[in-house]
Amino acid sequence: MATPTQTPRMRGPDRDEPEDRAHPLERLGERLGGDGGLLATLARLTVVAITIVNAVLFVPRMVADEAWVGVAVTVLASVALLAVYLTKRAVPLKYLVPGTLFLLVFQAYPVAYTGFIAFTNYGTGNILDKGQAVERIVASSVVIPEGAVRYDAAGMATEGGDGAVALLLTDPEGNEFLGIPDEGVVSLDEAGEVVRDGDRVTQVGDYVRLNLRQVQDRQGDFSDLNVPVTEDGEVVGAIALQTFTAAARAEPTRIYDPDADTLTDISTDTVYRPVEGTFTSDAGEVINPGWRVPIGVDNFTRAFTSPLIRGPFTRVFIWNYSFALGSVLLTFAVGLGLAITLDHEDLRGKRIYRSLMIVPYALPSFMTALIWAGLLNTEFGAVNRMLGGSIPWLTDPWLAKASILLVNLWLGFPYMFLVCTGALQAIPGEVKEAATVDGASAFQSFRHVTTPLLLITVAPLLIASFAFNFNNFNTVYLVTQGGPPIVGAQTPAGHTDILISYVYRIAFESGRGQDYGFASAIAVIIFLMVAGISAYSFRYTKALEELQ
Repeated sequence: MATPTQTPRMRGPDRDEPEDRAHPLERLGERLGGDGGLLATLARLTVVAITIVNAVLFVPRMVADEAWVGVAVTVLASVALLAVYLTKRAVPLKYLVPGTLFLLVFQAYPVAYTGFIAFTNYGTGNILDKGQAVERIVASSVVIPEGAVRYDAAGMATEGGDGAVALLLTDPEGNEFLGIPDEGVVSLDEAGEVVRDGDRVTQVGDYVRLNLRQVQDRQGDFSDLNVPVTEDGEVVGAIALQTFTAAARAEPTRIYDPDADTLTDISTDTVYRPVEGTFTSDAGEVINPGWRVPIGVDNFTRAFTSPLIRGPFTRVFIWNYSFALGSVLLTFAVGLGLAITLDHEDLRGKRIYRSLMIVPYALPSFMTALIWAGLLNTEFGAVNRMLGGSIPWLTDPWLAKASILLVNLWLGFPYMFLVCTGALQAIPGEVKEAATVDGASAFQSFRHVTTPLLLITVAPLLIASFAFNFNNFNTVYLVTQGGPPIVGAQTPAGHTDILISYVYRIAFESGRGQDYGFASAIAVIIFLMVAGISAYSFRYTKALEELQ
């Protein structure tokens, strides 16, 4: 019986199995998970590379700064990203994790941190932590007392004079020492091999002696040099240069006792105790700087009870609400009017007109606001030149408010025009025709048919516009800087300030320094007000859905 001949499997187009011509990156992508597409693989590899580089660059720096929370967050986020993108499982997480991390970093964290700061005294004079504040207070009290030990000094440095600096010290008895920053006073025998030129020391270990010209060239390094002096393991003073050839032992006049948690001024025997983030004496004398401590709801209580703040705060809040509501109503009215006008069937050149209406919306808002500030300038503005007068558009309280609304109308009506144009075109023509057949006039048709259907689409956007204008910092600050100022106000507040610009001025422009804690408290209040107003408005917009 003849044995059938086996036909060898061919390579190429006619083979039984298709040739694997996938790109190497696509095959790598299949191993990492996903569909193996080239773009998808590049995206995954990019995320993995950025994650690794970010961890390698920033984690060591945060460890050096002892920023343990940042280290923990960075490590956990990096592990999560690598676990998701280096496995074939959890495909949905490949899309959800990056967005979630960005949401946490850029939204959740700032909100949570602002809320935390609102319950602290964080601000000018209370920025440091307690350890840093104590160190700063003690360091600032260092003086050279009468009868202090003085030394002949010579500058020394490593690496041939370009490295770390030290001092060659000779006390009044002729004893020689090497004063090294952060280490203290060391005898020459302990410091290393000593090289002399006659009686003159020229080198100690790695340190070489500098001449006066070399010391002068490194004046900044030597002026900041402090050699600690210790007794029984505790730093009791420091040796510092007075001139290029003389040094003296300085001692602090304020001593911190960690056991009693007190600060004592040994020159006056005054004892200071910690009170709300500052060292305060029994007589009420305060030593700065202080440190950040929780103070509960004091910032919120201050906002509503302090007569110096309550007056401007109330006026600012009333104007803030009026500004946001007025801006929404004006922009909606003008945008809707233009949308209805340009929606007429017989109007020619509608596309050109509609394109022109979008121009203010296409320009950067901050640039437009600055241009309007120049146009409305009392002395040099083009508006007053055309009118032939000197109208105080930006310096009179009521005209300044009107000017702000005018500028915001110019910036906001194109948005409302686009929204209303789309909403009008979405309304079926049969509905309008039915109203006309039933005998409704144009006004009645608009009021009872067009407006309710229009609000179904536009109402949520009006609420969003109100929330945006409630915090519209750019327009207010760039046009009037919140001015003109309210006469008699003890806090920086102006007639056109809204709450967010008021917060900014308290935090950054107060003559008494920055008050971040109080500004954060007002920011939290703003958030609660806007959230409450929005929730209330959305609740009643549900009634419009019954019209569908």
